[in-house]
Amino acid sequence: MGPVTAPAPPALAPPAPAPVRVARVLVLTVVTVAVVLLLAAVHLTQGTSDIGAAELLGLLFGGGDADTARVLVAARLPRLLAGLAVGLALGVAGATLQSLARNPLASPDTLAVNAGAHLAVVAAAAFGLALPVLPAGGLAFCGGLAAAGFVLMLSAGGTSGPARLILAGSATAFALNALTVLFMLLFQRETVGFYAWGNGTLVQSDLHAVAHMAPVIALGVAGCLVIGRRLDILALGDDTATVLGLHVRRTRMAGTVLAVLLSAAAVTIAGPVGFVGLCAPVIVRLLAPLAPGLHRHRLLMPLSGAAGIIVVLGSDILLRQFLGGQAGVDVPTGVVTSLFGAAMLVWLARRHRDTAPNPAAGTSALARVRSAAVVRVVVVTCVAGLAGATLLGVLAGDTLLRTGDVANWVSGRAGPAVTYVLDQRYPRVLAALLAGAALAVAGTTVQAVCRNPLAEPGILGVTAGAGVGAVALLTYVPLAGVWAMSAVAGLAALLTFALVYALAWRGGLSSDRLILVGVGVFTAGTAVITFIIISTDPWNTGKALTWLSGSTYGRTAVQVAPVAVALLLITPVLAGVTRRLDLLALDDDTPRVLGIRLERTRLFTLAAAALLTSTAVSAVGVIGFVGLVAPHAARALVGGRHSRVLPVAALLGALLVSLADTVGRTVIAPAQIPAGLVAAMIGTPYFVWLLWRSRVRPAGG
Repeated sequence: MGPVTAPAPPALAPPAPAPVRVARVLVLTVVTVAVVLLLAAVHLTQGTSDIGAAELLGLLFGGGDADTARVLVAARLPRLLAGLAVGLALGVAGATLQSLARNPLASPDTLAVNAGAHLAVVAAAAFGLALPVLPAGGLAFCGGLAAAGFVLMLSAGGTSGPARLILAGSATAFALNALTVLFMLLFQRETVGFYAWGNGTLVQSDLHAVAHMAPVIALGVAGCLVIGRRLDILALGDDTATVLGLHVRRTRMAGTVLAVLLSAAAVTIAGPVGFVGLCAPVIVRLLAPLAPGLHRHRLLMPLSGAAGIIVVLGSDILLRQFLGGQAGVDVPTGVVTSLFGAAMLVWLARRHRDTAPNPAAGTSALARVRSAAVVRVVVVTCVAGLAGATLLGVLAGDTLLRTGDVANWVSGRAGPAVTYVLDQRYPRVLAALLAGAALAVAGTTVQAVCRNPLAEPGILGVTAGAGVGAVALLTYVPLAGVWAMSAVAGLAALLTFALVYALAWRGGLSSDRLILVGVGVFTAGTAVITFIIISTDPWNTGKALTWLSGSTYGRTAVQVAPVAVALLLITPVLAGVTRRLDLLALDDDTPRVLGIRLERTRLFTLAAAALLTSTAVSAVGVIGFVGLVAPHAARALVGGRHSRVLPVAALLGALLVSLADTVGRTVIAPAQIPAGLVAAMIGTPYFVWLLWRSRVRPAGG
């Protein structure tokens, strides 16, 4: 398996040194400052009270009353200053990280810096540590630095291509967010309010946090400006920079520490405000043709900070302008910035240049041939393991049962207590088994079509799309039936898949571009789910956390039926085209030579994967890593032929989710851990191993 490699888009290609057009840069700076001041003025006029511009102007010129002054000082000014500080910090941090990685998709979000900082702060609160602002910021810094270092290590410093960086960062962030959600579910009283904060909110009760973090942000920005000249040299390439006397490793380390310091300060003030660090530097670089010389970091960084301020304040203004002042309190500003960042990610993906196919990525799997005897042993072992896991799932839980209890229940001779427990438990076991199998079959299909063993159904965006449809129906039509929810989730998933496919198509379908577009759409869908839940029921964070974490809690046999129907109808169809999947996994030319209509086959098989994923999501919520781990483990066991991989992957997926659900129901009974969180904890180490293995092996290996 070779590494996922791709050259960086032209946005970060180091341009030929150009003289700074002072007049143009000055004009651009003046316009930027004017926009910031205008947005700040508009921002101060918004809020839950009826105090507007006239009252604030009266206060400025010596008039006004005490109530106006109190509202300004206690609510609006802290929120404005928080937006200024967060936007500046994230903008400069994003510019620094993108330059260090020479990758326009590097940011505090894609490098899991925000996720690591968020986890550290929530974990401290869960264990009852009420830390002052500065110690909390230090803890966030440690968490963010560890996460960033880990992602950069897995992605070869970010230079191995956008797709690999996104996969490594997304997987790490997913795992860290799973731990964060686990803390919030187990310690709901200690972490009350952290869900909205965890999506990035500018609501401030006073100036305390901003005042303490302002010197830290100033120090971080000053440090980035100091190393700006070194980053200019680093942009020429590591070899050239070394020849010119630059200590490359020391520069990367210093830049990473400063960027993480800024990101941690922003998280301490407002929580993880999504994708500002991605958008702001890209916006400035797009303006470079208007003002030559903007690629020089001592100009790029402050303008990126100003662009970050514009993104944060603009998002907050739009939120309160269209949804009202109370929405600014209930709905995190990070939801809006995440939507904006998702659009930027999709736009960057559309500009992404196609890369030469890597045949080794597809043929290496097919080259491993297992004998029929080995395959039979694997299948028998998987079936036996699945039977044992199913029995364990039925027996284990907050009430431990015996096999005799199950036998009596099946024959109708069990007592009311046992009957009640098993009537509640068996639909959960079925939901885990069927959803796991559906996600594994979908993952096998996606990996074959994308020719990327690190892909999973979530990259098609269908997980988020199905989630949006199901959550919207649950929220706005709470009396809707199970089949209605499955239909809406399936339709939303197909529409989302169609959108991703259309956006990823540019004279052909690039695997890397499909991944990048899918991640962008997944981000947007997650933001929409958060918005729906918080805007309609802001105090019911358990509903959001349970759904987004993947849980079988409260499932009935009727709710599981759509997944069973989808498996029964779609799996045989996919089994009938396994030979075509084998050919798709090789390259684009071989299927065409053999008369296979490549794009039609791709569209058909990906649509089937989307339907399977949507029914699984509608039944158990969002469960990650199953569609990635199960197919890869199946290929390792039985080789690359999809006629063998498909059934073994389905068995392994069912086994993984079943065990995750049983462990989640048992280890801290009567409290429960959602199956998706347990699956993430199991799947993350395996995914990390895959990334590390593909990193250290030669490209042709």
